[in-house]
Amino acid sequence: MNTIKTAVFALLMTIGLTLVQAQEGHPLEGKWNLTIDQEGKKLPSWLEIRHSGTNTLIGRFTYAFGSARPVAEIEKHGELFSFMIPPQWEPGAANMEFEGKIVGEGLEGTMIYADGKTYNWTAIKSPKLPYYENAKEGKTIKLFNGKSLNGWEMKPGNQWAVLDGILTSSKPGVNLVSEEKFKDFKLHAEFRYPENSNSGLYLRGRYEVQIADNIGLETSSIYFGGIYGLLTPNENAAKKAGEWQTYDITLIGRRVTIVANGKTVISNQNIDAMTGGALDNNEAEAGPIMIQGDHGPVEFRKLEIVPLIKG
Repeated sequence: MNTIKTAVFALLMTIGLTLVQAQEGHPLEGKWNLTIDQEGKKLPSWLEIRHSGTNTLIGRFTYAFGSARPVAEIEKHGELFSFMIPPQWEPGAANMEFEGKIVGEGLEGTMIYADGKTYNWTAIKSPKLPYYENAKEGKTIKLFNGKSLNGWEMKPGNQWAVLDGILTSSKPGVNLVSEEKFKDFKLHAEFRYPENSNSGLYLRGRYEVQIADNIGLETSSIYFGGIYGLLTPNENAAKKAGEWQTYDITLIGRRVTIVANGKTVISNQNIDAMTGGALDNNEAEAGPIMIQGDHGPVEFRKLEIVPLIKG
């Protein structure tokens, strides 16, 4: 009997030690902001690595466009690690292949893109962005003055115009980026779009709140009111295409609340990372408001922002 008890005790100790080791994690674990050097451009991307069980590492990855996608397994090969993911919106049918290693406090490695070309990348840990209660409000800033495009960066091929007091993108073209940058804030937007259109508001130029003709559909992070590919609204509050709609968005640190057409659809949820299409992944810094203009037509009649600071 003592022999059985001893064996059971040893087994429990082994299981307990294994669980502790799993909880301690691997040095690769965490959220990483990647920068991919691709064709002369610095493309912001993101990688999350976490353990599943005792020996397996899994994750999520966001490329420079598209949404966060699961990584089924991240394999370890001595000092190196690797993973692959199928293409999402990338050209070609080949998997994207990543290989990397820990260098100092960061990561670096290579990516074989869907077209077979190889590019270098580096990564740093995603920063912690503190949340605080009792935020103090600053003065309301009108991002759109109802008359002109003053306060917005003008890019080549700009299709944005002010028509009868309405900020209008009548066809796919370039995104519109505010000249002023913001950290924490409350944002009020009034907008409308035609049938089947698709746009979005990028908070700090990094986190897209989806604007799209999704009325009547099941909720999804890639539909109306979602943080694209990351946060799913608790209900679909979209109105019919052609009707004026509203977003009231509060962002403090990573924590976001979205009120769509008077209904709170996301309440105090953390945004894990930048979404596809972000201007950069320098998350600790202030960033602009960006309106997606490269998809479908959209109109805005009001865009106001109230900066917030810790009270």
